[in-house]
This record gives sequence, structure tokens and C-alpha cells, in this order.
Amino acid sequence: MKKLLAKKPTPDTKFKRFLLTIQPFIGVSIGAVATCLVCVIMGINLLVGLCLVCIALYARFLYPKPDAYGVRMLHLLFLFVLVIATSYFICQERLPATALPLSAASLLAAILFNDLVATFLVTLAVAVAMTAVCGNNCNLGLMTLISGMVGGLLVKGVRRRHTVIRAGFIAGCVQAGLLWILNGFTVLNPREYALMVVNGLFYSVIVLGTLPMFEYLFKTATNISLLELADFNHPLLHRLMLEAPGTYHHSLIVGNLSEAACSVVGANSLLARIGAYYHDVGKLEKAEYFSENQVIDSNKHDDLSPTMSKMVIMNHIKDGVDLARKNKLNPRIVDFIQQHHGTSLVYYFYRRALEKLEDDKQVQEEGFRYPGPKPATKEIAVVMLADSVEAATRTLKSPNSDSIKELVHKLINNKFIDGQLDNCDLTLKDLERIATVFVHILSGIYHSRISYPEQKSGSS
Repeated sequence: MKKLLAKKPTPDTKFKRFLLTIQPFIGVSIGAVATCLVCVIMGINLLVGLCLVCIALYARFLYPKPDAYGVRMLHLLFLFVLVIATSYFICQERLPATALPLSAASLLAAILFNDLVATFLVTLAVAVAMTAVCGNNCNLGLMTLISGMVGGLLVKGVRRRHTVIRAGFIAGCVQAGLLWILNGFTVLNPREYALMVVNGLFYSVIVLGTLPMFEYLFKTATNISLLELADFNHPLLHRLMLEAPGTYHHSLIVGNLSEAACSVVGANSLLARIGAYYHDVGKLEKAEYFSENQVIDSNKHDDLSPTMSKMVIMNHIKDGVDLARKNKLNPRIVDFIQQHHGTSLVYYFYRRALEKLEDDKQVQEEGFRYPGPKPATKEIAVVMLADSVEAATRTLKSPNSDSIKELVHKLINNKFIDGQLDNCDLTLKDLERIATVFVHILSGIYHSRISYPEQKSGSS
């Protein structure tokens, strides 16, 4: 397949790209200035605001994608302001230090972003601010930094709610241990140490209770909520199992392929698996028009023109997005439905249209391409590749390791050449690892079976 020639960018396109590039910087700058104003209004040392600006500039080099960087930093700034405002209120009301949310911000950042760098950034900023808010109390700042990092490390990649409670308890024990060290290894007030442990437990419960709100505000999905979507009694998955069993089985295999592949390239394997479960829910609207759900020797497309057929096939993206939003699926899962074909060509019906082409007509390739957008994350790109190779492997007449390997490499190479992987961070080395995983799993699923001799009646 020949790659389409790129059009020369117009001045309007260049201007839009420029705006897209500077947009995150503008957003972060506004957030940093707003944070500094909050610090001034609350009477906190302005050094806290400057510390945040420096952290934002440093984080720019850690997140190469401008849009991802801008959104991530705004979310971190929001967490910071929320926790520090709470701490400021507690200090103003002269409540005991054991009531301060010492590890709350770290737990939230680690669960929401699943990123140790983001967790460290917000923990450091909160520790510096906590010191200033509590009358330059360096002891509280140190406790916030250490207990926050311990809690963040313990909940990274968390999949069970009790793990968060356990992390809060351990963070509380760390706080009590640090208090004992700072008091010169003497127990001055046993009740204060017990309250430090309770502090960690209390805020871990608060974190669990507020997670759904933050997931909604940040348009993200934690591992905990993803596991809830893995329940096969979910209305969409249940409908898929009953109304489109072929698509349902296909989605399960794509989920397994995607999870294994994401594990070897450092992507979120759970997100990829759940996204794969739902990526084809749009086929529920016209399940009988898709080959995996058709009855043997019956094809609905025999009575349709290639143009009508490709419209039915392509509409499963729009129908899937509508179904997902109607069922209030997380926006991260909706992205899988919308992007898992990118701008790929509906090749089969494009070839059929060319075969029926008359002399005075033309078939535009762009008219047989999915609307996109192309996959924007590693996870969606992996699901795209898994979706293609699983469907194609079913068509092999005599599948074996060599034929599957050749097919997998060919399909991944075609997606790469067609530019479908341009917007994600997958490298050539990642693609080779993904191909190896796909070949291993597909060879185990679709390998040829030996023919067993029939058992004679009456034989024991």
C-alpha cells in the first residue's frame, strides 16, 4: 500500500500548530501565577509558588508531548492547591498537627497518574508548602515528604481498595516513627503517636471516597475503576456476549494480546485489556454485517454496493462512541473505541469498489478510510495492532508459527508505513517486542490440531 503524499501545510495550518504548541505553556503559566496569588493571599512564603514554577519547568522535559504535559501539570497544581488550602484552614483553626493531610496528596497523585515522577513532584511541592503554612515547621515538611513518598510507592499500580488502606496505615506508622526520631527517641505523648497512625488511615479512606470525583474531573481512569469495567455483567459486555458472540470472543483475545504486549513495552496493560473489551461495542447495532458474527454461507454484504458496505462497517465507530457515552463509560475507554482504527483503509471494500469501477468513474481512497483520529497513546496503538493481527490470523487456512509470524510482521509494518502509529510513542524496538508477543500467543491459539482416529463402538 502506497503512503499518501503529505499536503504542504498552509499558513492557517501552521498557525493552528503554533497555537497547539504554546497552549500547554499558557495553561501552566496561568496555573502557576494563580498558585502564587493563592500563596500571597494565604500569607504563605512566595518561595512556595516559585518552587512550583521551577517544578513545572523541570517537568516540561519529562513529558515530551505538549498536550499531555499541560494537562498533567494543571491536574497536579489543582491537587496541590486543594491539599494546601485544607492544611491552611486546619492551621488557622489551631487544630492539632495530627489533623493535617500529610500523605493525602501523594496517595491521590500516585493512584490517579500511576507515575512516580508526578507523585514525587506533588509530594515535594506539598512538603515545601506545608512547612510554610505551619509557621516554617520543617519537621512537618519532612514528615510530609517521607510519608508521602512511602505511601505513593505502595499504591503505584494499585488494583485493590484494601491496598490503599494498607498504604495509609504504613504511611501513618512512618509518620509516628519520624515523630519519635524528631523527639529525640523519646515518647513524650503516646496519644500523639497513635493519632499519627490514625491520620494515615483516615486520609486513605478520604482518598478512596474522593477518587471517583477526581477521575471525573481529570478525565482519567484508575486501575480500581478499570477492574470494575472488567465485570462481564456490565450491560455492554453482556449484550456483546448474547447479540454478537463472534465479536465478544474476538474482543477477549484482543484484550489478552494487548495486555501481554503492553507489559513488554512499559504501557498500562490493564487499561489496554479493558479498552480492548469495549473497542468493538459499536458492532452491536448491526452485528450481522460483521464476518465474525455471520452465519456460515451467509453474507449480508452480497446485496450491498462496496460504498454502502464500507459505510456500515465504518459506522461501528460512531455507534460505539454513542453507546459508550450513553452507558457513561470513562472517556479513556471511549478513546479506544474512537481511535482503534485510526485513519486506516477499509481495504476489502476498497478493492471491491475498484473491481466494479467503470471507465468514467473514480474511486477516492480517502473515502474508504476511517475518520480517525490516529491512536494517541501506546495502549490504543497496541489494541489497533492486536485487532488487526487477530482478525487476519483467523483467515489463515493452515496456521503455523512461520505463517503467523510472517502475517504479524506484515500487518504491523503496513500500519507503520501507513502512518497509523505517528501519534503514539511506540519505537521500532517496541514494535519488534509486540510482534514477538503476538506470534507466541497466536501460535498457541490457532496452531493446527492433529486428527484423532474415531473410536470404534464397543471398544473399551
